[in-house]
Amino acid sequence: MNIELRDKVAIITGSTLGIGFATAKGLAEAGAKVVLNGRSQAKVDKAVGALRDLVPNAEITGVVADLQSAEGCDTLVKAFPFCDILVNNAGIFGPQDFFETDDATWQRYFDVNIMSAVRLSRAYLPAMADKGWGRVIFLSSESALNIPEDMIHYGMTKTALLSISRGLAKLMRETGVTVNAVLPGPTLSEGVAEMLAEDVAKTGKTLDEVGRDFVKAARPSSIIGRPARVEEVANMIVYACSKQASATTGAALRVDGGVVDTLA
Repeated sequence: MNIELRDKVAIITGSTLGIGFATAKGLAEAGAKVVLNGRSQAKVDKAVGALRDLVPNAEITGVVADLQSAEGCDTLVKAFPFCDILVNNAGIFGPQDFFETDDATWQRYFDVNIMSAVRLSRAYLPAMADKGWGRVIFLSSESALNIPEDMIHYGMTKTALLSISRGLAKLMRETGVTVNAVLPGPTLSEGVAEMLAEDVAKTGKTLDEVGRDFVKAARPSSIIGRPARVEEVANMIVYACSKQASATTGAALRVDGGVVDTLA
């Protein structure tokens, strides 16, 4: 399959590292004009430079915006008023005891993980519908279906994204715009590597080995028995953004390694 997006503008939020950066690389390789986003100028500049090295002929730019606030979302929209592809990847995660999770933490997760995607989808979808083509992706998680007891605050936000993406797909019916959610399982991103760093230091095992141990302990239902690579998740996102995926909408596309034990 030859995915070709040469005439498309793609915005990927939270894309200086991890799944977001891998997605930006995949979309750039498909010919899309890629807009990277992060919260610091140094990180955005570094990511733009790295992506230009990896995909030399691509058209790549970046914008600094903290999407936790309405003002940050407005900064992004003012810098890039239109896009054909929006990947709502910006998000935060981390384990925390439910009884020690205060209101401010719940609100922060809501603002970053949910409202950034809501605000940007509200800003970009109307023009996509007018044009008759568009792709919006919400980065949910297997934790949306398999709520972890140590990250209830996180799982809640990812479940909400499934509702929003499904509802928006219906709202965009027969417009040529598709809206989907992608559900990664444990993925060996920089953030997860940082979370596992202490175990790597303690055990003397490699990151891959510690990652496998983590999956077997924390997600024993995993069929692949290891964390996914960021590129494996990005492959699904790039496909869902493609012209070939025109009949895929309102879907929850799992890249969870089989963690969620369901036939659907």
